[in-house]
Amino acid sequence: MADSDQATLPGTESDILTLETLEKHLWAAADKLRGSIDSADYKNYIFGLLFLKRANDRFEEETEEVAEELGIPIETARDDRDLHKEFWIPERARWDHIKAQETDVGAALNKALATVEDENDPIADRVLTTVDFNDKERLPDSLLSDLVSHFSKHRYRNVDLEDPDIFGRAYEYLIREFADDAGKKGGEFYTPREVVRLIVKCVNPEPGHRVYDPCCGSGGMLIYSAEHIRESGGEMDDISLYGQEKNLNTWAIGQMNVLLHELYDAKIEKGDTITEPKRVTKHDELEVFDRVIANPMWNQKEWNKEWVEDNEPYNRFPYGLPPSNRGDWTWIQLMIASLNETGKAGVVMDNGVLFRSRSEKKIRKPILEDDLVEAVIALPENLFYNTSSPGCILILNKDKPAEREGKVHFIYAEDQTLRDSEVQVFEELSNQNRLTDDGVEYLAETFQVGREEDHHSRLVDLEEIEENDWNLNVPRYVDTTEPEEPIDVSEKLRELDRLAEERQKTDEKLEQYMGELEYR
Repeated sequence: MADSDQATLPGTESDILTLETLEKHLWAAADKLRGSIDSADYKNYIFGLLFLKRANDRFEEETEEVAEELGIPIETARDDRDLHKEFWIPERARWDHIKAQETDVGAALNKALATVEDENDPIADRVLTTVDFNDKERLPDSLLSDLVSHFSKHRYRNVDLEDPDIFGRAYEYLIREFADDAGKKGGEFYTPREVVRLIVKCVNPEPGHRVYDPCCGSGGMLIYSAEHIRESGGEMDDISLYGQEKNLNTWAIGQMNVLLHELYDAKIEKGDTITEPKRVTKHDELEVFDRVIANPMWNQKEWNKEWVEDNEPYNRFPYGLPPSNRGDWTWIQLMIASLNETGKAGVVMDNGVLFRSRSEKKIRKPILEDDLVEAVIALPENLFYNTSSPGCILILNKDKPAEREGKVHFIYAEDQTLRDSEVQVFEELSNQNRLTDDGVEYLAETFQVGREEDHHSRLVDLEEIEENDWNLNVPRYVDTTEPEEPIDVSEKLRELDRLAEERQKTDEKLEQYMGELEYR
């Protein structure tokens, strides 16, 4: 690989890496993989290289900082593991070593990633080696060398970045773009950022809170919970983050995502949360949290109902079990069971959970009777990557404020523009809809202050919900009908007079023609 590929040292303002430049650079890396692997798999390879390059650059930056601080040679600082507080990069995983490879590049990358895992506790659980770079049919040496050279064009040291969080933001951009590119598959690991922001603003995590996502995907809800603390004037590490994810590749993305946001204490476990819950105490009791947030798979088929019936050790499903081909109320109950006595949860669900009958109604009714549902937000259609269905957000609360006890706040957000306040809730993009910033802020504020607004939101007593047979479909409680256009009676009468006059003239002409025909 040519020396010209080496990143230049920043010396002017123009060398500082902006978010836009970084996004384009990372997406160009994905373009190099087009045609070689499936688009749904781009993320696994790009994120591995991205993480390795970032870790290398921070390692070198820390080496220089330590050498200067202690007044020791660079090489001494580089090779003394005890002097490095962040990631330790062994020699065979260092970027110069990787760049020097001309053959068997995939094998070298595999060894580098495995070595970094082995030497660093935060990623020792096989975060980086979930994909195999040593597949010469799909990833020949020429392609991998090109990718390594591409990543060598920029440095990812903190001093090179326009914003300390630019790397995390670019990472989220790539996750979103990969979801766009992967189509329906993207919904498995990415929830639109605007929906995440809305949920987090509604549950409002505070400094000191423990926040849990039982099906965390790429970790976006956990990360935004930390960002929410920062936006409120605190530090991102003022809360404790916990998650679990079943899909191995997606779990690895989530792990890298929290690490790239420098949330080193976040704990994301891998495994099926239903059959292998990892957040349990040393006394084998279910851990509980201040906030629980999630976007589980909707209408999940084969959610291990038989296992739960025979083995469930934590009494997470006291309200009953839904059908074996619809796991929605399993996840909702799991989240309720994971809340402490003052806990609050936010979950994205298919609208069917609001009104389906039989076994699901038997679960929904006692949960409502126990006054655990604080709000239902009906979302616009076509927001998500894996479905065009509108979906909804349920806000659950074990400690409702007194003024909301015995009530549910119904919020209808399916109108593009609210009729009374004229707030634009969402915008139509080429492939799907997206909540606007104003829409997110207004919807969150509507919930937070308990605002009632015609055609948009209403606080409803449980007695009325009982009268509706425990149906939570929002249009049952919020008037969503389109207003009829007013009729100008005087104008309509004038139009009738005009039509009558025209008809009279037509009749007269017809009589004239008939007379002329008879005359002949």
